[in-house]
Amino acid sequence: MDARDLEALLTTRMLDAVAAETALGSAAQVVARSAALRRDGFSPDEAATILTQAALRRKAVAKFGEFADRMLFTRAGLEQATRLGVAVRHAARLRAAGMRRVADLGCGLGGDALAAAATGLEVLAVERDPVTAALAAYNLEPFPEAEVVAADAESVDLDGVDAAWLDPARRTAGHAGTRRVGAEDYSPSLAFADRLAERLPTGVKLSPAHDRDALPEAAETQWVSDRGDVVELVVWRGGLARTGVRRAALVIGAAGSAELVGPGDAPDEAVGPLGDHLHEPDGAVLRARLLGDLARSTGTRPVGPGIAYLTGDGPVDSPFLTGFAIDAVLPFDRQRIRKELRARRIGRLEIKKRGVDLDPAAFRTQLGLTGEEESVLVVTRTADRRVALLCHRD
Repeated sequence: MDARDLEALLTTRMLDAVAAETALGSAAQVVARSAALRRDGFSPDEAATILTQAALRRKAVAKFGEFADRMLFTRAGLEQATRLGVAVRHAARLRAAGMRRVADLGCGLGGDALAAAATGLEVLAVERDPVTAALAAYNLEPFPEAEVVAADAESVDLDGVDAAWLDPARRTAGHAGTRRVGAEDYSPSLAFADRLAERLPTGVKLSPAHDRDALPEAAETQWVSDRGDVVELVVWRGGLARTGVRRAALVIGAAGSAELVGPGDAPDEAVGPLGDHLHEPDGAVLRARLLGDLARSTGTRPVGPGIAYLTGDGPVDSPFLTGFAIDAVLPFDRQRIRKELRARRIGRLEIKKRGVDLDPAAFRTQLGLTGEEESVLVVTRTADRRVALLCHRD
């Protein structure tokens, strides 16, 4: 979206059309609806803008809930925007630390600023791109506590600000993958964030795949998982960091949230024999390297050296673990596994793996599944062999 598209969008006529539009599914529906909008007097570009905003609003519901229905988006901005449930927790930490006025530097479409303002914080939201800044101003219009400024985050006047929040734009596509992300991938720069932390309490949202070797020593690093997805790493410094905490895994689910914290990377627990249950740790725990602490606190143990599955006897009630009861322990042999699945009439199979070179989709095809039952197959390594564990969820 450029300045001309923005000017056209921010008119009563276009905003009313966006509000009235319903997101469409198939390409044929989009073509038909575009033609209908043109018959109603909208230009081809205007029709495309209306349909794009409707589609983005529908997609944004997963991040912003009911707020999405009155917000405006760009595709890139929505991709990077913090989920509202996560942003609310950022705001809660700022409030708990006694902050009153916060600078959101690199605010994007305003997701974190929206959560902060909604919880009563005064917000100075700064965005370098003028189009994105204008969209943020529109999105934050219901909150007089938020002021949006189109400026370079590294040069804006921060007098009167108690703390700073930074969500630097990633120069790589996405931000939740496994590719290691370094300091050079961010804007505003992490060097600027380091300088800022010397004079203000700061929170900096990074990719969960950020290079761990580049993390600052005197900081709290918190990996956040939301509904099973590890969505971010936050580096908290100054008055926003908790005393004695250097590693944290925050897990947010439908029933609420839970957090595992530690003074540093946790030592590994010793590998032990396979029990009758397998436990899959949340990704935030693995990223924070707190698996050893989790094993000790739950009475479980790793199934094999360097394998991020835990095992034990009996189920474990933990928000940091997904549990599976083991129904059969098989050698990692395709014919043996296939025979067992047929005997159990397994026709629907979820395949998980760790420590084994395996393409789950291709392996599922080779198994020739038939039957009406379902199961979970976990292929992994114990201390001395590769195994296939046939399981069901607790």
